[in-house]
Amino acid sequence: MSDYAGGPVAALRRIAFLLERAREDTRRIQAFRSAAAVILPLGDDEVEARAAAGTLTDLAGIGPSTAAVIADACRGVVPARLAALEAEHVGPLATGGRELRGQLRGDCHSHSDWSDGGSPIEEMAMTAMELGHEYLVLTDHSPRLKVARGLSAERLTRQLGVVAAINDHLGGAFTLLKGIEVDILDDGSLDQTDELLAELDVRVASVHSKLAMDADAMTRRMLGAVRNPRTNVLGHCTGRLVTGNRGTRRQSQFDARAVFEACRESNTAVEINSRPERRDPPTRLLQLARDQGCLFSIDSDAHAPGQLDMLDYGCERAEEAGIDADRIVNTWPRDRLLEWANRD
Repeated sequence: MSDYAGGPVAALRRIAFLLERAREDTRRIQAFRSAAAVILPLGDDEVEARAAAGTLTDLAGIGPSTAAVIADACRGVVPARLAALEAEHVGPLATGGRELRGQLRGDCHSHSDWSDGGSPIEEMAMTAMELGHEYLVLTDHSPRLKVARGLSAERLTRQLGVVAAINDHLGGAFTLLKGIEVDILDDGSLDQTDELLAELDVRVASVHSKLAMDADAMTRRMLGAVRNPRTNVLGHCTGRLVTGNRGTRRQSQFDARAVFEACRESNTAVEINSRPERRDPPTRLLQLARDQGCLFSIDSDAHAPGQLDMLDYGCERAEEAGIDADRIVNTWPRDRLLEWANRD
């Protein structure tokens, strides 16, 4: 076996990351993240002593599989589970878009366990740093989306304090930006107070309800949102699902030419959602938005740390569509992004 110096917590986190990246079963993934959380507060000496004595499974949250990973890492060898996953899943997720992927400085759409994500804010930020991001926008859901534990104004205010504390701890090496994925309501208004939206760095506006509404009504709804000066990014514009464990869903019907023209006039970016089950916008609409002169944001819409790497898919699609890198807002440095997002 090869030497391994990463330690047991790093090994467990890496296994979870690779499983998420491969879209494996959530319960299996959570076992490794939970095990990492169990041993993190323990001293190295205690973990190593338990590994040597075979008593790791006496700890709540540590099972035979995770105990084997910890024991191997404590002995300084690459855990067999980690080696197998590295061999199977290492490397780019997509064959194209590699040059553009290298130009992305961050990600404007991500979720934590404050809403419907699977990991704490700190874990999302740490993984983004490990991937080489300069910034990550945290965009948990707004209150109307109760199924996703959308954040009330009070909870979002508390989250902003957590984000500030994380940034203080990081000392400027990386920036976690304050954001939201705000629901576009039926009348085109946004599902949060204007005062609170003004406190954020970046705002993604998305339709999550009544996706099959009449095309004229949907067009008016989307036009209202993209023309709102607080909206920075139009998220997964058609709402479609093309594959995955949630099944498939037809795309919403709306006047795409009118919506994208409004995006161009309002300086609102059209999201290229990188999740494989979305591929949103569809190719025809992506090309239309390109021809209309829109800005874009290539986003992971990550609900787990390993999904942050799904930007690969969005970069491949943007390259295929021939979209210039400078029209993609998350190729911009942080200060340029913030100046654009908070223009008067």
